[in-house]
Amino acid sequence: MNGRLVYPVMLLSLLVTLLAGCGDTKGSAPEESAESPPAAVTMPEKKPGDFAFSVRYGITARNEINTFNGTVTKDLISNGTATINLRLTDAEMNDIYQQLRGMNALGGLELEIADKTCGREPYNEEHWTIQVNGQQQTLDWSEAYCEITPDAKRLEALRNMIVKLVQSRPEYQALPEAVGGYD
Repeated sequence: MNGRLVYPVMLLSLLVTLLAGCGDTKGSAPEESAESPPAAVTMPEKKPGDFAFSVRYGITARNEINTFNGTVTKDLISNGTATINLRLTDAEMNDIYQQLRGMNALGGLELEIADKTCGREPYNEEHWTIQVNGQQQTLDWSEAYCEITPDAKRLEALRNMIVKLVQSRPEYQALPEAVGGYD
């Protein structure tokens, strides 16, 4: 295809290779990452049964929505964190999957900002882990350099939609309020 796609595909292949050798391998398939990068970047039309994701976000990224283990963690700032059991519905998971697929989330999103001359603290950050057909992909971005890419903005918009779903649940509403703030 064009030259713009070659670098992200090569980077994804390298990441898959590195990730295959790290972490918990319990229940994972035999390593094929170096030989099969297309599986790591192609999301099937229909949501696979093993689709799951986690997203950590915010300043210090202590907020988390984790569908692997059905938990939501709220950053209470100076009071630590609070975690509850909360599962998204099948319809919600299907919608999220289709949105990730529509933005080609596993196909090489551009998340790193080119201009790093501006800096700020504190800054928001976001860390996704997405599993599809036994393959896991991580996607990370931050506002440390003042701007985020258009792809990061799309991921952020999806995460905001998911957060609204979670915040509408009584279990989440019962969590304590955050105390303090980040300077």
